[in-house]
Amino acid sequence: MIAEKEVFLTQEGYTKLENELETLKTVKRREVAGRIKQAIEFGDISENSEYEDAKNEQAFIEGRILTVEKMLRNVRIIEHEQNDSDLVHIGAKVTLKDMEYGDEFHYTIVGSAEADPNNNMISFESPVGKAIMGKKLGEVVEVNVPAGKVKYEILSVV
Repeated sequence: MIAEKEVFLTQEGYTKLENELETLKTVKRREVAGRIKQAIEFGDISENSEYEDAKNEQAFIEGRILTVEKMLRNVRIIEHEQNDSDLVHIGAKVTLKDMEYGDEFHYTIVGSAEADPNNNMISFESPVGKAIMGKKLGEVVEVNVPAGKVKYEILSVV
């Protein structure tokens, strides 16, 4: 049997997944069952696009339920403790400075399941995350990105 991959989540991310699972199992399942029932009442299901759409949504919901359940089975909660560590770690809030342009970026380092770059939450497995993990406050790191190499200075680790 293949070992399942550990899923790193903050407590907030864990709670969001639990809430999503509850919504999928109760609200969404009920809604799609109602849509299927209504589509069947329209008659011949072989040429019924509403029925087909509802069945596809049902399959998506059931797949997502299985995915979320698996993630929650293999979760490891990231405890963000206030400590004196100047090292970048999962759960840390990090400020980086682009050495070429001087721009500053603020990121929270999270597991891949919780990553949301639009909200400044990057995975420790992403190129930037990999480059800064375990590095110290004040260090300069080089990150390989599609456009080439970028250098960042670690300005803060909280």
